[in-house]
Amino acid sequence: MHSSMTTVLAPRTSRDTGPSCGGCRGGTGLGFDLAMAFQPILDADRGGQVLAQEALVRGPEGQGAGWVIDQVPPEGLYAFDQACRVAAIEEAGRLRLAETSARLSINFLPNAVYNPLACIQATLRAAERTGFPPSRLIFEVSEREPVQDPSHLLRIFQAYRQMGFTLAIDDFGAGHAGLALLADLPVDLVKLDMGLIRGCDTHRPRQVILASITAACRELGVQVVAEGIETAEECATLRGMGIGLFQGYLFARPGFRSLPVPAAVAALRPAAAPATG
Repeated sequence: MHSSMTTVLAPRTSRDTGPSCGGCRGGTGLGFDLAMAFQPILDADRGGQVLAQEALVRGPEGQGAGWVIDQVPPEGLYAFDQACRVAAIEEAGRLRLAETSARLSINFLPNAVYNPLACIQATLRAAERTGFPPSRLIFEVSEREPVQDPSHLLRIFQAYRQMGFTLAIDDFGAGHAGLALLADLPVDLVKLDMGLIRGCDTHRPRQVILASITAACRELGVQVVAEGIETAEECATLRGMGIGLFQGYLFARPGFRSLPVPAAVAALRPAAAPATG
């Protein structure tokens, strides 16, 4: 286990769980099995190297995330969040992701975290059990997720930052709190929503908005991920804005219980300058 994480791993006690969290410590109590698919995030500035594999929840037979969420009752939110984290790490361990240089990106539900230190214990134990370095974990929170208490989300991010995790805002531009989240949270990555990406190569308003977000993130020292890339033209437009991290069907569809091998990496190369003379 990474040295900066060692002191975070607390012994199991009854105080590790809250009143609504009877099954969340080990991710049990859902009544059905979870599986994971993985989709790579590529670093264009490193020749298309896989920066991270994002874990995407699936049903046991590959059912989509919508099917899975429909199976979770409101009182199962804590258990579901924990189960997803543990399943992502265990599946990554089975696929030997730790033997590569890639990180593991996990989506989490801030409303299911009543105490950052207590609720991270099952995650850390799964990492310890599988030999996955916690310092290579990325935690994503979606801008689409309604945040009941912004100050609580800030406390989660501050705690996770102290633990050494990489932090990301997902679906940026899809909700109503994007700029406020970017201003208030200590984030490392912003993942642009695919609604902004789609057709950006021919849509001037999208280009202006994307360029402005990218410039703001650059000033803040935040890396930008363009997700949902489907065409080489979209990719080239975003590369021209200085975006260096990409994810989407152009490169790889999510692999069910597998780590996809990226394709179309050549699309990440900057366009050659026109010949002169």
